[in-house]
Amino acid sequence: MKTAELIRRMNATFHPECQESYDNSGFLIGDPECTVTGVLTALDLTEAVAEEAVAKGVNLIVTHHPVIFGGLKHITPDTTAGRIVLRLVKSGVAVYAAHTNLDNLKVGVNGILAANLGLEECRILRPQAGDPDIGAGLIGILPHPVPTAQFLAMVKESLHLPAMRVGVGALDIRAIVRQVAICGGAGSFLIGDAITARADIYLTGDLKYHDFQKAERQLVLADIGHYESEQPTRGLLAGAVDALGDGSFKTFVTTACDRWEVWV
Repeated sequence: MKTAELIRRMNATFHPECQESYDNSGFLIGDPECTVTGVLTALDLTEAVAEEAVAKGVNLIVTHHPVIFGGLKHITPDTTAGRIVLRLVKSGVAVYAAHTNLDNLKVGVNGILAANLGLEECRILRPQAGDPDIGAGLIGILPHPVPTAQFLAMVKESLHLPAMRVGVGALDIRAIVRQVAICGGAGSFLIGDAITARADIYLTGDLKYHDFQKAERQLVLADIGHYESEQPTRGLLAGAVDALGDGSFKTFVTTACDRWEVWV
């Protein structure tokens, strides 16, 4: 299968037209006329991921976060992004990213997170105008209400979290969890939407000190981590690529990991 054909199929599935205006999703690096020899999926395209792709002999990397993002003004060995791009171009490895478009699809980043947590009857938390199935965040219900502490323990185990930060100001009035709002990655911008939707708890990442104050006495706010909330996306991407391929190549999920660690 030509890279161009796989890209066409991925575009039809991941809908790059749904990405945010600041984003840079889609086909980023490479020759679309090359035949796909193998695919590696990752959350981020780090130098370790680039080396893993070369070592495995694959010639296409599919990531969630784009390696070329924002104001990249030059490609030289002086920057991490520059070294990655140069290494991949020299090695004939192409790159495709599905970022905020995958965030905004109901079956995307938040969809797989909701499935892992057992949420039902999910709907978009902040839908885009004209389409209830596209937008930011998800909200769903648990099959059976559970005590908040029990639900948090389940989240920690399900997502293999070393720790999480929880705003305790609403624990007494939200002692039982039934309705859960989620947003993989950085989701402080949806706190108000989660409150308006009457969620009992909101799970997201990259929360600041004052974000917890914003939610005080209205819902339980839990920071489950940017990486941790999005790491299932690697498998989501791999499954999609396998389904879209023609069986002529193998798809791998990266084993490289540059995430931070909790020291105690």
